[in-house]
Amino acid sequence: MASGDLPKEANGLQLNFCKTLACDNFGMSEAQRYVVQHANPKRPAMVCRECGAFPPLLNNQEVLNELQRLRSYHCTGLPACRNEACEHFGLSIHTHKHLYHAFGYSGDRQRYRCKSCQLTFVDKWSGANNKLTFQENLLALLFTGYSVREICRKLDINPKTFYDHIEHIASRCRRKLAMFDARWVTHADQFELASHYVALQPKSNNGVFWLATGDAKSGYILCQNVNYSANEEPTGESDHNPFTTPARFVPYDYSTEASQPQAPLATDLRERIDQQYQAILARGNVEDPMGNLTYFHYPSKGALIRPPYTSYAHFLHVLSLCPDDKRVTVYLPQDPLLRSAALSVSLPRIKAKTVDLMYVDGKWGTNLPLNKIDIVHMGWWRDRWAIAENNDYAKGICYLAGDRNDPKLWLQTASIESTAFYQSRFQLLFQSFINEPRRKLRPAGLLPVLDIFRAWHNLCYQNKSGVTAAQSLGLTSNPMALRELLS
Repeated sequence: MASGDLPKEANGLQLNFCKTLACDNFGMSEAQRYVVQHANPKRPAMVCRECGAFPPLLNNQEVLNELQRLRSYHCTGLPACRNEACEHFGLSIHTHKHLYHAFGYSGDRQRYRCKSCQLTFVDKWSGANNKLTFQENLLALLFTGYSVREICRKLDINPKTFYDHIEHIASRCRRKLAMFDARWVTHADQFELASHYVALQPKSNNGVFWLATGDAKSGYILCQNVNYSANEEPTGESDHNPFTTPARFVPYDYSTEASQPQAPLATDLRERIDQQYQAILARGNVEDPMGNLTYFHYPSKGALIRPPYTSYAHFLHVLSLCPDDKRVTVYLPQDPLLRSAALSVSLPRIKAKTVDLMYVDGKWGTNLPLNKIDIVHMGWWRDRWAIAENNDYAKGICYLAGDRNDPKLWLQTASIESTAFYQSRFQLLFQSFINEPRRKLRPAGLLPVLDIFRAWHNLCYQNKSGVTAAQSLGLTSNPMALRELLS
C-alpha cells in the first residue's frame, strides 16, 4: 500500500476518518494519518496508521446527493416552493412557516407565496377529500391482509386505480405527519432515539434495506428510508470507487460475497454478540450488510443504493431535525452500517458533548436490580461491552461516544425495541403484500405503504394502555381514527 489523498470534502462535509473513538486519529481527515490504496478494490482502501482500523471510504458528494434524494422523497406532495433557483426550494410550509405568506385560496385549497422568489403554490391536500369513504374502505382491506387482486375485485377497480389511491393516501399521510414531526422537534427538550434496520422484503434477496429512527420510549417514528430509488438507473463503475462520481449505486452485475447463509442468531447474549462480529468481519466492506448475502436478485426497475450512503444520509437528515442545542441519545443495534454513520455525522455533537451513542442488545426486566455488571472486550475492535445477566434476562450495552459512560444507567433505560417492533409489525401486517411473487423484485410499490403505515403507527395505533405514540409525546390528546388520517 502507498499513501494517497482521501476523497474530497463536499460543502464542508468530510466523513472519511478513523471511527475508533479512543484513537488519536478519530475525526481527523489529514491524508498523512492513513495508508490509502487505489489499486485493489477488494482490499481495505484506508488503514489508520495509529490503531490499524480500516474504515471504508465514501464519496462525500455522493452522500449529499443521497441526502438530497431522501429529502426530495419526504417532501413529495408537501406544499413547498418549487423554484429550483430559490433558496427556499423544497422547504415545506409545515416546517418553515416563516418563509411563506398565506395567499388566499384556490377553490377550497390554501394557496401560499414564497417570501424569497414570490412564486405562488397550492397545498393540494388542504381541501376536502372527496374519496374519503372509498379510501377508508381500501385501507381497511389492505390492513386486514387482503391481496391487491382481492381488493380490486371487492372495490371494482383495476390495479392502476388501486396504486393511484395508495399514492394519494401516502401524500396526505406525509402532510399530516409533517405537522406533528415539526411540533415534536420544536418543543422537545431532548431526544432519546432508537434506530434499527431490516431487509424490507426478507424473502426477496433484493438488497433493499429499511432504516428507521424513532423515539425510544413512545415508539413515534421520526424518519425512515430505504436504499432504493425507483426513478434512477444505476450508473458508475462496477467496483465501488469513492474517488469518482457517481459512486453510490450498486451495479447490475453485483455478485454476492458470502459462500453460505448466516446461521440463526444464538440465544445466549455473549455468543450472539460474538457471532455478529464474525458476520461483520466476513463482509468485504464492514459497513455494507449486502456482503452477507448468499443470493442476490436486482430489482427489475429503479436503482439500488449502496447501504452506507443511505445510512449516512439518513443520520444527516435525522440530526438536522434535532436542534443543535438539544441533547441527543441514539440507541443502535450492533452493526457498523448504523454505528459508523451515526458516529461520523455526530462528530460536532461529540465535540460539544451533547450526544450519547451506544449499541444495545437484549432485555432487562422492569425493576430488576443490577447486582453485577461484567465488562467484556469483544470483536476485532475490542469494543467494551457492559453485560448484565439474571436468570431469564440478559442485556448488553456498548457505549460508543459521549461523556456519560454510566453502564448502570444505560442498562436500565436503553432500548431499541420500539423501532424494531414497528418494523416487525409492518412485515407481519403486510406479509402477503410484501411477498407477492411479482413484488419481490418491485419494491417501489411498498414505498407509499411505508408512509401510510408510519402515519397510522404514530397517530392511530394504540398500545396496551390505549395510548398512541403521538399522545405519549403530548402531540395529540386522543387517538386519531383512520377517517381523520385521510381527511
